[in-house]
Formats: sequence, structure tokens, C-alpha cells
Amino acid sequence: MKLVLGLFLCFLSSEGNADHLEESRKLKALRSFQFSCQEVTLPETPSSSVHALRPADIKAVAAIGNLQRTPGSVVHHEDLLQSTGKSLLEVNVETLAALISNFNPSVLHQYPPPGTEGVASDSQAIDLLHQAEEIVKLMKENQMMDFQNDWKLITVFFSAENPCSSCASTQLDNCILDNLENLTAVLDFLYKKVPKAFINLVGSTELTTSSLACQDYNNVSNPGKNQCNCDGECSTLDDNVLRWSYQDAWEKLLESERFDQKDDFTVVLQPSLLLRPGRNGFITTSKTQVETLEEHYTSLAVGLWNNMMEPVGQKQLYSDTKMLQVQCPSQENPYLFTYRNSNYSSSPETSNTKETSQERIYGTNIPCFDLSPSDTVPVSVHHLKPADIQVIAALGDSLTAANGAGSKPHNVLDVLTQYRGLSWSIGGNENISTVTTLANILREFNPSLIGYSTGTGRETTANAALNQAVAGSHAEDVPAQVKRLVDRMKNDTRINFQTDWKLITLFIGGNDLCNICSDPIRYSAENYTYNLQVALDLLHKEVPRAFVNLVTVLTISRLRELHASKNNSCPKLIMSLLCPCVINPKDNSDAFKKLIYFNRRYQERTRQLVESGRYDTRDDFTVVMQPFLRNVSMPKTEEGLPDSSYFAPDCFHFSQKTHSQAARALWNNMLEPLGEKTENKKITDEIVLKCPNEAEPFLRTYKNSNYTYPNQTPNYGSQLLCEDKSPSSSPATSVHFLKPADVKVIAALGDSLTAGTGIASDNLLDVDTEYRGLSWSIGGDASLENVTTLPNIFRELNGKIVGYSTGTGSENDTNAFLNQAVPGAQAEHLPAQARNLLRLMKTDPRIDFNADWKLITVYIGNNDLCIYCKDPDHYSAVNFTRRIQEALDILHMQVPKALVSLVAVMDLLPLRQLFVDTQVQCPTYLADYLCSCVLTGEENSTNLMMVREATKAYQLGIQRLVKSGRYDTHENFTVVIQPFLQNIHIPLGQDGLPDVSYFSPDCFHPSQKGHSQLAKALWNNMLQPLGQKDDSFDSMTDIVLSCPTQNKPFLGTYKNSNYTYPPVEPTNEPTENWGSDLSCPEQPSSNHVSTSVHKLQPSDIKMIGALGDSLTTAVGAGATDLKTNWRGLSWSVGGDETLETQTTLPNILKKFNPNLFGFSTGTSKETAGFNVAEQGATACDMPAQARELVELIRNSSKINFKKDWKLITVFIGGNDLCQYCLDKETYSVQNYVKHLQDALDIFYEELPRVFVNMVEILEMSGLRQIAASSSECALTAKNVCPCYLNPEENSSELQEIERVNRDFQAEALQLVSSGRYEEREDFAVVMQPFFRNTLLPLDSNGKPDLSFFAADCFHFSARGYAEMAIALWNNMLEPIVEKQTYNNFTHERSKLKCPNPEKPFLSTMRNSGFRSSEVNLEKTVPSVPFWAVIVAAVAGVLAGSLLIWLVSGRKAKRHQHETGTKSNMKTTPL
Repeated sequence: MKLVLGLFLCFLSSEGNADHLEESRKLKALRSFQFSCQEVTLPETPSSSVHALRPADIKAVAAIGNLQRTPGSVVHHEDLLQSTGKSLLEVNVETLAALISNFNPSVLHQYPPPGTEGVASDSQAIDLLHQAEEIVKLMKENQMMDFQNDWKLITVFFSAENPCSSCASTQLDNCILDNLENLTAVLDFLYKKVPKAFINLVGSTELTTSSLACQDYNNVSNPGKNQCNCDGECSTLDDNVLRWSYQDAWEKLLESERFDQKDDFTVVLQPSLLLRPGRNGFITTSKTQVETLEEHYTSLAVGLWNNMMEPVGQKQLYSDTKMLQVQCPSQENPYLFTYRNSNYSSSPETSNTKETSQERIYGTNIPCFDLSPSDTVPVSVHHLKPADIQVIAALGDSLTAANGAGSKPHNVLDVLTQYRGLSWSIGGNENISTVTTLANILREFNPSLIGYSTGTGRETTANAALNQAVAGSHAEDVPAQVKRLVDRMKNDTRINFQTDWKLITLFIGGNDLCNICSDPIRYSAENYTYNLQVALDLLHKEVPRAFVNLVTVLTISRLRELHASKNNSCPKLIMSLLCPCVINPKDNSDAFKKLIYFNRRYQERTRQLVESGRYDTRDDFTVVMQPFLRNVSMPKTEEGLPDSSYFAPDCFHFSQKTHSQAARALWNNMLEPLGEKTENKKITDEIVLKCPNEAEPFLRTYKNSNYTYPNQTPNYGSQLLCEDKSPSSSPATSVHFLKPADVKVIAALGDSLTAGTGIASDNLLDVDTEYRGLSWSIGGDASLENVTTLPNIFRELNGKIVGYSTGTGSENDTNAFLNQAVPGAQAEHLPAQARNLLRLMKTDPRIDFNADWKLITVYIGNNDLCIYCKDPDHYSAVNFTRRIQEALDILHMQVPKALVSLVAVMDLLPLRQLFVDTQVQCPTYLADYLCSCVLTGEENSTNLMMVREATKAYQLGIQRLVKSGRYDTHENFTVVIQPFLQNIHIPLGQDGLPDVSYFSPDCFHPSQKGHSQLAKALWNNMLQPLGQKDDSFDSMTDIVLSCPTQNKPFLGTYKNSNYTYPPVEPTNEPTENWGSDLSCPEQPSSNHVSTSVHKLQPSDIKMIGALGDSLTTAVGAGATDLKTNWRGLSWSVGGDETLETQTTLPNILKKFNPNLFGFSTGTSKETAGFNVAEQGATACDMPAQARELVELIRNSSKINFKKDWKLITVFIGGNDLCQYCLDKETYSVQNYVKHLQDALDIFYEELPRVFVNMVEILEMSGLRQIAASSSECALTAKNVCPCYLNPEENSSELQEIERVNRDFQAEALQLVSSGRYEEREDFAVVMQPFFRNTLLPLDSNGKPDLSFFAADCFHFSARGYAEMAIALWNNMLEPIVEKQTYNNFTHERSKLKCPNPEKPFLSTMRNSGFRSSEVNLEKTVPSVPFWAVIVAAVAGVLAGSLLIWLVSGRKAKRHQHETGTKSNMKTTPL
């Protein structure tokens, strides 16, 4: 055997240190890895023990390896070692040296001497032992290192290559021994010659060979003494078992402590490299591909380094395709791990209990008396007795080839032996008394049975007979097996191919499932079934007189229990290599859910194939499903632990014990009638062989079981048994007298439900297809006799109706016609669909747009709910209803003669039943993709509660919209809600599980069966009068199509139903609805409007306006949009919606005066009303805003300038404080107050009848806590308010800005309370102090509740603005000394106060008892001195928030106690 020398040595040297280190650092590939190890101080003295060796102790790094390509390899050695510029060994050494240099900068490396690197010809090749000798010689001769005292890190790459294929296990044992001898010789030499060395032993088999089991050494010189030449195909099983066996032998060598007798030397086996060269084959040397290959090598080297940091027993396989983070030595274990310092024990943990006894004799007896054949050879497969079987055969994989069935415990290598004579379905070793197999059972009925296999060997051997199963096979390989089987049967002179009855057992699918995650398309359920169909078609075509057992693929996930158990000696590595898609996924991961789903789909699709009747066209052939493995469970010991005695030594294949049980279960399945077959046989149970039934002594088929296959092509048609199908005698002139036959045009808007997504799909790959012709509300494929859809029902009444969609395709295809639904659409997309529909109807020559009656079905909302929890603001019920309204408004304004069926939003939560139970054949791994907020998460989770409330709010929102009468303004248009989907019931099968036949393969969209039921329910809903419409839907109900009656021949509307819209009952609004309830007793209206501001009632206010900055323009109220001014939602002046859905001061006042004027709506400047606030405004802008407002009021034709009472709110100062440190003079306290005074003076001098709310600037310090709550807040908020958020805690800068904040409050209060604006009876300025000591809202974790704030953590959200409106209103009603000086942020709809019945006025200084009723202040003495009010107020500001917090805390606690659990918000003083 010849090897290639790769020798790289790094020497300690003071010269050239910087150059070498710089070169190491130039490893481009290494830059991709994260290296975050802290720098360490070099130890004063290196470690004396290899078991305490730290990276900093290492002075020299080297590597040797046999990396010559072996025959059969896909990796060329010239690519590995030469054409890339840097070989694997070189990159490995450079990478390790570079990593070590972070701990010991003096580590250097030197390239190998000439002649030892690159690729040598065969005559120059140097074996691994020679490399070891060379490395020792070089190290001894080098004067720059202390050979005896310097620590060395040497990596030995050793391959499992040898001239042995998968032959008899005894030969393989010899091969492994030879390999081990060669390795031992190298390690012995290093152990004797090299002091102070840490040796990494790395298996490099993946780099040097493509298959250990299939090597062709005919052209290799000196092939070795144990070359074996065996025929037969190799498999993944062969390769993995061989690799594991070599690895196991190496590990046992090292565990023997042969190389741990000295304290300065050790060898540690590191997990094998998994280099995958397949993509480009490493054939080229272009720069890009060379660099790519170097990256792969570097990745492998980093993986090696990381494993050096892991204890023995915890090391992980790694590959070049996985980007790793560089691990660091831990403080607890700063050394490289060895067997000794890992406290490693090779003996597996074992249970204190014993596994079920492993008896070596697995015979049984036949308890049957009648073993005779039929009197005459039967001509029908349905009258076939067991003794009539002349030939037995089998197809499949290693479970039928019986790999390892006869292996002794722990002999993993012997699993490569195929014990075909013990195979459950065809083995014929010995007889039934010692070996239980299906063949041996049948031999008791017919001793002349032909075809069973005996002994061991591959499928090509003579003793394999008709057992043509091939180890490692997938379903795609079975057709080839069938062809070989047919050839063998035809060529066997003992078999009369035409007349002998044949029993063929097919069992396949385990390997497909084991690899499904690597190629989901190739191993999909559809391809699996297709390959089975091809194989069965061949048998059906070629083989006469055959009974085919198709054994259902087992539930393979149970294998995970054996792998997870620590109480057995299973080779866990080989299990994960053989079946990675089953073993490797984490519990409850999407990958595991996919496995469960596809496993079920394999089983279901196989059943459908057989039950299609495809193989029941001849009387001498049938295929019968044998389902005994369908729900098989893991066999357990008496202690409840997985029992490995039922498995071969690899813990993957069956032992003879299981083969015996499987044979018994299969036999019994064959005698059980269809519909009564056992599907969950416990392997651990005693299985007694059944006997043929005396009345029915045949192998059971569908026919002799009197079993009827389910209809594979169901008809989803209906009948409309109506006597009167005529239209109106004269063209209908009113939508309320519209008969179904009057409808000439049908259309639909919506999402994937209406687009027809997945209706006729039979696999997930097709679910994206839009079967518009089958859509419940708009499809027109075929006719009602075959396809039930709303258009097909209408076509029974009017054959000339147009607009329905046909076939498949998108909304843009011509055959979609007036089906303008778009998959994935949300309510916000509905207006665009309405416009497209309008364009199509106007331009289509088949439609008389003005004369034809039109039926338009609208269904939307599922996608909004599915993502609702991700953005409750955007998908709020208010927004949902507004978007529906916009679409309906378009139709109402522009479409004549139309009845719009608005289908109520479906309650999606029942659909969870399809995704929470793994027994249901649904792709649970798609739950997050399909409908995250509904289908994922625990029951009663916050997200589900939100969706539940939002669903109700959506339904209530459209009810209010329609019942408002908005769309009943003329006789030729109406909107009718069809409520049948408000409460749905999931259909259940006989097993109590959801019946997935009503759904497409994704279990979310309805199938054609489901769409048919939807169409019927919609039709019936349309005929039902309002008030009597069904509001629930059970798809399992036999829905009979209703007919128009003589008394009620019209489509139901509110008018022809004699229905009066009742007032909408209040319901619990969803939490994102920040409306309020105000239930105040009616105040007796005054005979005349008061002329005194001190007797001003809320109902007297006719106009509202506001000054301020971005807090008044309501920036942030619209979700994450921080650029738009959402003026309609402004707390002090916005008028969007109503108080029930959005709390603002105008919406409150509209309850007292519906004709209030001046409030802003929407987002544009044109609809701003008297909201003159501007983003970025400071106090210096207030006078200009005041003048602008005065002019707007003066010029308004809707305002009586002199007589109408005006309410103006002023709130400013945030930007002044945030910029104070940048220009202290401009933003000084004096200037702040001066600007406020100038603005108030303008109002005082120019406006009659005014009440001014001066809102006190908030205490800003709480912003710091908000900013600190998240990194996003810290970044954005600091940009918005640098002067408050940038100073360090306890700094003089912070103290100064906090003082200025308090001074702003105190001086503004002084201005308002000075009496400057109290000389007029019709004018008042009142300080509203609710922001003086604001309580910061906290969530349940005690952190700032950011739902009150916009994305910049500075502005408020719609929720926060609503709280401001509530606090302002309540402040306005509270007497001066009783005003709340804090804002307790809690969501409660009933927080709004009502005017005091005795004094129902807005509070002023005077009506609070601090001024005389006369304007002349000198003549009266107030009950409380005026100076006391000012002093007390100012002192309160300056004293801070402590007292207020204590008082408010008590109030809040008392309030919370009174209101129960309505509010659970935590608060802390800002």
C-alpha cells in the first residue's frame, strides 16, 4: 500500500515571528469565523502533564496523513494536495497555528522541506510510518526548538482504506485487524520517540474513498495480502457499518490506555471529517473555486479545534458545509481534553433491569387441523387457500434481506450479513419448529413450496432464490427488483409460471423516510406511491395467478426512543448515519413534524393506490394491504425501557426475535377480512397463529371479505329540485324584489378560499394551484350535476349567467373572468380588487353594465387574523372595517343593480384541531407558514386570546357597518351579511379525528368536498330572511339546497325580510381597540348658552382646536409609521371614528354635542381642521400657531365667531427640553414661558368665548427608563431626545436638565395662575397637570410596556394617545385643587368621568372656589387664599413625585381592588 506524504511543521522562533504571524492572519477563510476568546497571559512554566495542556503551552504544530485517493473515490488526490495551492494538511496546520497564536503568539509554522509536499508518484510515495520517522528527524535536527521540553500538537489523518469489500464478516474482521496493525505501528513509534506530544487521530476516510464496501483494486499495485474479490452491489448500510467498525476499532485501541502510560503523551480520537466534494468535484483550479475549497478545509480545521475543546464522549461530527463559531477554552477546563481529564468511560450506561430474554430458538406450531389445498386448483384469487400457494417471493430492502437477523449481540459488523433464511416474509431455514417465517408457515400447508431463501448472502446468490430484496433500496428501486424476480420465476424449471399460484410480499419505505429531509421531492409521498405503482403495474402485467401482500410502511419515528435511551449499548452514531431524518431532528421541531406527516402520507397514499381498484381488473390477481405495522410501537421491557433485544446489533434492523413476530403478524393479517385487519400489533405480545376460517378458508381479499372500496372518484354534484325557476315577469327594478333567475352577472372578491387554492390537489406540491372553476362562490366548471358551486346553482335558474371562473390560473387569466380574488389577500387589498372588478364589468361586451343585475360575493379576513398577533395595530378591527368600507363604498357608488353578499368572517380557531394531534394526517410543520397566530402556540395563549377577540370584533365591525344603512340609500343596491361561517364545526371521522377529506393536503384550504358544502350553505343563507339566517356551519351535515318559495321568491334583504336593524349589542372589544364607554346621565339642556366661562358645560362647546408639536399631530399613532401625522387620532383634537373605537377629546365631546366642529380627521393637512400643531415645533412657534388658528376661526363660515364657545388645547415643550443642552439660551425657562405668554395673549386679545387647556409638560426622566428597556429604544430615542438621554446617571448634566424640566412646569403654572387672563368673563386658561408626575406603564415582567409608545420609544402609540385623552378630559372636570397630577396608564374603558350633576361645568379657578363670582378681586376674599394655591402647586412641582406617587399608588391599588382583574398593569413613577 502506498501513501502520500503530507508533512507540515511549525517551529518556535524569534526571527520572522511577525512575518509568519501575519501570514497566518492572512488566511482569508478564517476571517469568516467568530473568534471571541479573551487574551490570556502566557504561563510562566508550561504544563508538565498532557492532561493539563493549555493552548498557550503548545510550541509546535504538525500533521501527517495518508490522503492518496483510493479506487472508487470521487476526490482526486491532485486536487486535494496540489492544484488548490494549499492542501488540506497545510490549511489544517495554518489554521490551528493561527488559533493557537491567540494564546501563544510565538507559535510559528514552516512549510515542509522540498520533496515532501504535494503529490508524489507511486514510486515516490511514502507510507505513514515513514512520515512519522521523517517528522521526528526534522524536529530533532531543528535548533530552534527544544525537542525534549517543547509541547507538540500532531494531527494524524488515518484512513480506513483497505482492499476489502463487503464479503464475509470474517474477511472484514481480518481487514480491520490489518488496518489496526498499521495504525498501531505509527502510534507506537510516536509514543516511543516523541516526548511531550498531544496526538489528534482523525479518520480521513471521507476524503479518500467514496465507498469502503465497493472498491475495485484490480489496478492497484501491491494490493495486500487480504484482498478479497466479492460480487454484489454496495449500499449506504455497508459503508456506514464499515466506517463505524473501523472507528470503533480505533477507539477501543485508544481506550486500552496503551498510549497513556506516560504523563507527557496521549492520543485522542477526534470525530471523522465529513468533506462533501460533490458540488464541483474539486476538478478545476480557478481562483474562485480554489478559494472555496480552502474555505472548506478551514471549516474542517475549525471543527477539529472545537472538538479539542470538548470532552471525550461529547465530541460532534462536523463537515465542511457547516459554518462554525470558534470555541474557547473554558475557565473551568482551560486545557485540551483527553480521555483521562474527560472522566470518560467507554462502557455504556445500562439499566438495572434485564432486557427480555434473547432466546435463540424462535419456532412455533400450527394449531390448524385443515391444512389441505382446494379440491381443484382455483382460478380465482378470491378463492385461494394457503395450501394452494406453490411459489413464494419477496421484494424490499434490508429488512426483507434480513441484515443482522442472526447476528450475535454487540457484533455490529455482522449486520452486513444478510440472513435471508431468517427473513420474516420469505426465509426458509430449518422448519417452523425452530424458525418462524411466513415461508415456513406455508410449508406446513404445502411442503413443496418453492422460492424461499436460505442461509446468507446477497440477492444475486442462488440460495436467495426469489427473495430479491436489496439492502439499502428505496421505492424507486423496486421496479428493477420486480424485473429480476419475473426473470427468475420464468427461468426456474420448477415453476409453472402460468398456472402456479404465487404469493409475493412487498415491504419498502424505511430508507425513503430516513432520507426524506435530504431530498423532500425525490422521497415525497407522491413519488413513493408512484414508484410503488410502477412496480405493482409490472407485476399486474407480467405475473399471472398472484396474490400480492403490500405491507404498510411502519411508523418509523418510534426508532427515536431506542436512540434516545441511555440504557442500552446501541451504536448511536451508526443509527444517526443510517437514518438521519428520523434520529437527528429535535422533538417538536418542524423537521420532526415533517417526518410524522410524510410517514402518514406514505401510508395513506399507499392505501388509496390499492383501494383505487387498479389491481382488481383480473380474477387471478390482487393486491392486499397488510397494515399490522401501521401503528407499531417500540417494544419495551417490563420496566418500560426500549427493549433492544428486538433489534440487530445496530439497533436499526430487526433481530430474529422480531422477524419471528413479524411473520406471525403478517400471517394473521392475511387471514383477517378487509376492514377488520389489525393495524397496531404489539411486537411484545404473544402472537398465536390463526387458522383459515372454516366458512371462508381463503386468503382474504376485498371480494371474499364483502368489502367495498371507498369511491375514489366521488361526485360532488347536487340537485336543485325547485318547481319555480323562472325570473320576474318584468325586469326587477328593486334589489329587494330580486329573484335568483334575475341575476345576469356573478362576481367574487377575496383571498385563496375564493381563488380556489388547492381544491383538487392531491399533494402539497400542487396546493398552490388555483382551481377557480371549482370555487364555492364563483366557480363554473362542468355543471351542478357534477360540481356544486354558487354559479352552477344559478345556472339552473338562468343558463345565460356570466362572470363565473373556469379551469385554473390567476386572477389575471381570462378564464378567471370576474373572480378577482387573490391568494394571500388581506382586507387592505380589497379596494384594489373592487376597482379591477369594476373595470372588467364595464369593458366586457357580454355585460350590460347599467341594466344587468349583479351578484357579488365578498369574503375576506382569514389572512388578517392569521397574522393579527404580529401587528395588532395594523390588523385592528377598526382598520379591518375601514378597509371593507372602502371596498364597499366603491361598489356602492359605481356599480348599479347589485346585491353584495358579504360573508361573515370565519372563526378559524377550530382549525387548530387539525394541527395539534399528530395522528391527523396534516402537515403540522406548515402551521406557522399557513396561519401563525391561529395554528401555533398553546391553548389559552395570549395570541389565541387576541385572535379570538379580534374575530368577534371583525364580525361586529362589519355588522355595524352594514346595519348602519350606509349601503341602503337607493333601490338598486344593498349589502347583505351571510353569517353561516361565524361558527364552524370541524368534520370528524369515525375514529373521532378530524376528517381531512374535507380539506386540501395542507389541511387549511377546503377540498372540493368542502367547497361543495360551502356553496350549498351560502345559497341557503342567501334565501333565508334576515334575522333567520344560519350563523353556523357543519360541513358533515347533509345540506339540501333550498328553493325560493311562493311567499318568499326573492334573495333575502333587510327590506323583503321586514327586518329592522336592531341596535348593536355591546361586546368585549379586542384589546387593540382603544375606545371608551361614557354613560353619563342626561343633563337638562340650558335654555340659553352661558356667557360665562365659569358656567361652561361640555355641550356648550361648538368648536375645538389645538396648538403643539408632533404629540398633537399624533405621530406614532399609526403602528410603525413615524412619518405620518395621524391627526384624526390626536388625543386633544382628533375626530376619527367614534368614542367606542378611539378615545379622543373631540370624540368625548361629540357625545355632548354631535355638531362639534374643528376636529381633525385622517392624515392630510386638508383635513386637519383647527389642529395647527406641527412636527418639531418648540415654544417659540406657539405665537405663530396662535395667529394661524385665530385666522382659521375668523374665516370659517361654520363658526359664529362671537357667540360660539371655543375649546383650545396647548401642549408644548418636549422639543425645547430635548434640545436644551444644544442651545441653553434659546431654550431657557424664561424664553419658554415668554413664548407661552405671547400665544395666550393673542387668544386673550382676539378670541371671544374661549376655554384654553394648558397641558403641563410631562416629566421627561421616564424616557431614560424606556430607552434602557431595549437596544432599539436606546438607539432611536437618543437621536430624538439627546439632552435628556445622553447624560450619564448622576451627572451634573442630568441634574441640570431635570431641574429645567421642573422649572418649565413651575413657571408655566405661575403664568397661568397669575391672574393675567382672568379679567374677562368669557375667557379662562386652566393648567391641566396630569403629566406632572406620570407613572411609567410596566408590563407583567416589570419592564416598560412599550405598547403605549411608538417605535421610536418617544412618541405615543394609539393606545398612549387614548390614555392622554382620558386624562385630559378628567382633568377638565376636576376642581383645581383636586386635579390628578399623574397619569396611571391602564387600559380600562370606563375611566371617563361624568360632569358633576350639581356643578356640570368645566372647572376653572373661580368655580373651584378660588375666585369671587365678581370680576373685582378686591371686594371679596376667597375661601382659600389665592397665594396658597400657587405656592402649594409650585411646591408640589419642585418637591418631585414622591408624595404624588404614594397617593396615586394607594388610589390605584384601591381602584384595582374595586375593578377586579380588569387591569393588571404595573406602574412606576416616571
